[in-house]
Amino acid sequence: MDNPAYIAKALITGCTGQDGSYLAELLLEKGYHVTGMVRRTSAPRHNNIAHLINGDNPNFVLVDGDMTDAISLRRVLEKVSPDEVYNLAAMSFVGASWDQPVLTNEVNYIGFLNLLEACRDMDQRPRVYQASTSEMFGNVPAPQDYLSPMMPMSPYGVSKLAAHRMARVFRESFDMFISCGILFNHESPRRGLEFVTRKISAGVAAIYHGKESKLMLGDLSARRDWGYAGDYVKAMWLMLQEEVPDDFVVGTGVNHSVQDFVHTAFNYMGLDWKKYVLSDKRFLRPTEVKDLRAYPIRANSILGWQPTMGFTNLVILMVEADIALQGREEIG
Repeated sequence: MDNPAYIAKALITGCTGQDGSYLAELLLEKGYHVTGMVRRTSAPRHNNIAHLINGDNPNFVLVDGDMTDAISLRRVLEKVSPDEVYNLAAMSFVGASWDQPVLTNEVNYIGFLNLLEACRDMDQRPRVYQASTSEMFGNVPAPQDYLSPMMPMSPYGVSKLAAHRMARVFRESFDMFISCGILFNHESPRRGLEFVTRKISAGVAAIYHGKESKLMLGDLSARRDWGYAGDYVKAMWLMLQEEVPDDFVVGTGVNHSVQDFVHTAFNYMGLDWKKYVLSDKRFLRPTEVKDLRAYPIRANSILGWQPTMGFTNLVILMVEADIALQGREEIG
């Protein structure tokens, strides 16, 4: 990669998701050849990367692969021969992990182990980024950093912690370059509608357009450290540019409650959220992580990473995007 004419190759699993699409854009801007691994389904969901597919970019291609199929992973790696692998594929909706705990662990833990084994057997081992999560901390008192105890409160958190621990085992046992980003909540207009932040922004848009009169939510008291996903993928890339692999906590260092998010979103549209928002027990989790807030000093000092978008601007960005999206749907 010291050759200035060499085009670095990256493989992104979970390329169609929020983070995968922003990361693909970033790497393409930096001159990478980017391969996105996608799981074959009867109804492909490529909305987040449609502009990359339709842009006729020769440096962006898709390949079929599945984290739970070790053979397909090996074939993808042999075909791509990447310099960097970003593992963003996951069963990532925390609420659903109680209903599908086995599948959650098969994808998030066993799938990652399949990937590590495949990378370990390559002649030229790639650098690997693993998407860890603040959900691994559970209800350990905030702020949380990379040395904080980890006591996950959901099947999702447990599966991610198992993968996080295995990353260190492979790093130290086989001298592999594996860095883990312990990312706190990061959002954008590309966030899935099942996540509470997007549910709020889409709900505000639906009320604004007269499509809905109420928004049903669960626990409004939970506090999260919310940042902009476009910022966080830069931290992923920076981790793989370091001389040695390590684990980094990535977040803003400031948290807000779900109610704060609701108030900010409705207030931006001149609406009183109390007239529209109702609490529904169906959306309460069996156990809830109450207070997550990053202490990201190592990412700030070692990686030189800083968030560029504050909480209020993030909420406004998402609300405006959903208002525009639903407006186009009405016209269409």
